[in-house]
Amino acid sequence: MIAAPRGPLSEALVAALRAAPGTPIAAPRVEAGTPLSDDDLQLALYLAYELHYRGLSGVDDRWEWDPELLTFRAELEAIFERALFEAVGPPADGVAAEEMDLALRAIAEADDAPSLSRHLEREGTIEQFREFLIHRSAYQLKEADPHSWALPRLHGRPKAAMAEIQADEYGGGRPERIHAQLFAGAMDALGVDSAYGAHLDRLPGATLATVNLMSLCGLHRRRRGAIVGHLALFEMTSSVPNRRYGDGLRRLGLGADATGFFDEHVTADAVHESIAAVDLAGGLAAQNPALAPDVLWGARALVLVEGLWATHVLDRWQRGESSLLEPSTAALPA
Repeated sequence: MIAAPRGPLSEALVAALRAAPGTPIAAPRVEAGTPLSDDDLQLALYLAYELHYRGLSGVDDRWEWDPELLTFRAELEAIFERALFEAVGPPADGVAAEEMDLALRAIAEADDAPSLSRHLEREGTIEQFREFLIHRSAYQLKEADPHSWALPRLHGRPKAAMAEIQADEYGGGRPERIHAQLFAGAMDALGVDSAYGAHLDRLPGATLATVNLMSLCGLHRRRRGAIVGHLALFEMTSSVPNRRYGDGLRRLGLGADATGFFDEHVTADAVHESIAAVDLAGGLAAQNPALAPDVLWGARALVLVEGLWATHVLDRWQRGESSLLEPSTAALPA
């Protein structure tokens, strides 16, 4: 479904998308005060990107490449990128290919955001796990797709490495093992609607930004280094949190239907870790040293947006509040 608008940007976009392609998007020129978590900006950007994935119900597919839409999206992207640059700096410092593994690990070790996985492992409630699944559904139900945009932009060793990682994400030819399907199974096990896009209306800007970063880097060839760095660090830092999520669910008495997705990632990402760091990220830096700063920037941007999201969730829970938005009474029909 299309979520209900949350401000002038998403309101203008939704109004245009419900009309014929080419309809002017009459959005005011505004800039969000906190672009990395702004509900209006991040929703508008997410909807614009979704046209490149499964599309939006009731929206003409021709909007995907409509010049009006692309111009509007570029303005949103410029705001988003400026905010990312202000937070982590632009791509600047690079490393030799053989040092890429260590450089990425240093970025991960410098992450001082609160640990959502540790909280869920030790004391998370079943309702908090349900909220967690709803947040993550924005990405996990399309898992691997944003990173796969990079495949035609790579060649040789890094392309082979990414293809190896992505093949596992897509189930190795077995549709029931596709990681997005495994995640849907976890949602079903906890009584959460697993339909694609079912919870968009409740996802705050901080959640949408984690997915928008991937779409931004994946859809732009100029950011191919960044999407490689994003995926590399994602794979390198995934096993431990996923083990904690699985253990937390077992603590609550849930079985393999709920933990299968997380248990799969403990195993798969332990294998992917070296491939991602050495063959994918290091391989790209060896081919094109000029892209090394972009690889590291993508990793830093990942740490930033994931940290902002985890902080948002844990802050709300510590106050005894839901980390999701209240259901909108103005939601548009699917």
